Amino acid sequence: MEHEETKSTTFSLSLLWFGAGISIAEILTGMLLAPLGFTKGFFAILIGHIIGGIIMYGAGLIGAKQGASAMETVRISFGHCGGRLFSILNVIQLIGWTAVMIISAANAANIIQAWGTTAWSIIVGVLIVIWILLGVKKLDKVNVVVMTLLFILTIVMSVVISKGTSYHLAGQMITFGAGVEMAVAMPLSWLPVIADYTRRADKPVAGTTASCIAYFIASMWMFLIGMGVAIWTGESDIAAVMVKAGLGLCGILIVLLSTVTTTFLDAFSAGVSARSLCNAAPASSEKWMAIIATVIGVILAITVSTDTYQDFLYFIGSVFAPMTAILLADYYFLHHDHRLETVNWLNLIIWLIGFVIYRFFITFDTPVGVTFPVVVIVMIISVIIHKIVNK
Repeated sequence: MEHEETKSTTFSLSLLWFGAGISIAEILTGMLLAPLGFTKGFFAILIGHIIGGIIMYGAGLIGAKQGASAMETVRISFGHCGGRLFSILNVIQLIGWTAVMIISAANAANIIQAWGTTAWSIIVGVLIVIWILLGVKKLDKVNVVVMTLLFILTIVMSVVISKGTSYHLAGQMITFGAGVEMAVAMPLSWLPVIADYTRRADKPVAGTTASCIAYFIASMWMFLIGMGVAIWTGESDIAAVMVKAGLGLCGILIVLLSTVTTTFLDAFSAGVSARSLCNAAPASSEKWMAIIATVIGVILAITVSTDTYQDFLYFIGSVFAPMTAILLADYYFLHHDHRLETVNWLNLIIWLIGFVIYRFFITFDTPVGVTFPVVVIVMIISVIIHKIVNK
């Protein structure tokens, strides 16, 4: 009944995920693809987003059809206790990425207006808390205004950037496959999150499709802005570009609003995952757990250098690609449901194999990156092993 009372329309979900795609993180990642040149960089971004978007859609649709959060769907493959392992890791990584996004926004805003990163971190944290308190359902009207404003602001920034001169970025090398992997990584980073929102879709297929398409468009745009910044201005700092362009208040609004609309999803999902660890916790506790996650994120942003734990976060993040591959194989191909089991040890063993394969593949460069071939390989392994065992 909880989900019936809080249904989200296809339009509101598309606004939510359009906001997720408009992000400083996407812009900064796009800047790293500039050495490829605009044409090769464009196709790397496009291919990466198509690959990541398809996998993201598969994960989101499971949550939409089952009416279950991301970590609740994981129990389909790993059992109700086995799924808790991934819930714990998900809470840790989401709090960590909340901190990374907050400090990134604080640093950028501080370049435009020097109030200190501590002050800006607190401001961003307060705005995220406001978004959490409003809730997904009540954000509909707010998101219309915010998305319209962000749309206008990013068009202004795109026009300003395009008036620059093309620069040759000597000494910086990146392969096409590495560029694809960077583009894949962004939609795949939402795998442990998207079902937390599509679970409320009043039309599961339409809601999930609109969410993924809206994210695809916004994220592609941000990547292209980031790449354009580096190619046409020769700058590697988006905030410095905003200062030189005289964007001022406009630049601060872009930084703050884009960070809040993205990081809100991380913080809220941290609350959803934390609640999934406590079976007796009421639905209302998701918001308060999300607020606690945000507060911890602000404290980490202020007190801890992101360099000390960003590698750890990437390491944790790599567990979710093989996890999702097993879930997709179980749900779409094997039609298994292990939620009544305590732990499905076979799938945990397959996940461990997938994790090792993922870490091994990081040292290779393929035309389609690393994550996609690993997901395909793990899905094939999962289907074959289960067919053999069942036989």
